[in-house]
Amino acid sequence: MLRNYGLPAAAVAAALVVWGCASVDSTARIDAVTKQIVAQSFRDQGIAKVDRLQQDASNAACSEAEASGVALDAQRAADIEAANLKTVQWPKDGRLVGDWKEGEKIAQNGRGMTWTDKAGSPNGGNCYNCHQISKEEISFGTLGPSLYHYGKIRGITDPDSPASRAIVEYTWGKVWNAKAYNACSGMPRFGHGGILTEAQVRDVVGLLVDPRSPVNR
Repeated sequence: MLRNYGLPAAAVAAALVVWGCASVDSTARIDAVTKQIVAQSFRDQGIAKVDRLQQDASNAACSEAEASGVALDAQRAADIEAANLKTVQWPKDGRLVGDWKEGEKIAQNGRGMTWTDKAGSPNGGNCYNCHQISKEEISFGTLGPSLYHYGKIRGITDPDSPASRAIVEYTWGKVWNAKAYNACSGMPRFGHGGILTEAQVRDVVGLLVDPRSPVNR
């Protein structure tokens, strides 16, 4: 979360309208004035730095596609997924599945990464904001698919078994960097973005795949 100390929303809107009516190359001008307004309106504050506003190539491509109303072609999407898959960091000790109880705490916790937080403070995953996960929690978002019975419907009876390895690896990769499997996924790239630590990702995977987890009971 960044702090805005610049122009009010009305000024931004007015500027965009003026630029939008100026000429046939209004899109480029809107982009230019928007960048200028953003640069003037935000500043570093605590751990929240303005570099968060800079899109990488994957996000930029998806933003452009959404703005234009033209979906990415299959090859471009595949290239984005391949590039992001290369960024997935697999656990150093090879353990993909952690403590589901800790994973539930992370899923429930939406705190972190604001300008008032201290550097190095643990963040939450805020998973329930977008997903149904366990039946015990009745307050959840629907932006993402339900994850209830995630491991059960995939036949995971022993997440450490060779038979389950592929789906457990997929789950780790999806939590670490969702764009590795869906180019324009709106899911935060928890590991890639430094939101969750390796240990936290392991525990979230445990929440999803452990047969003892309330997700799978």
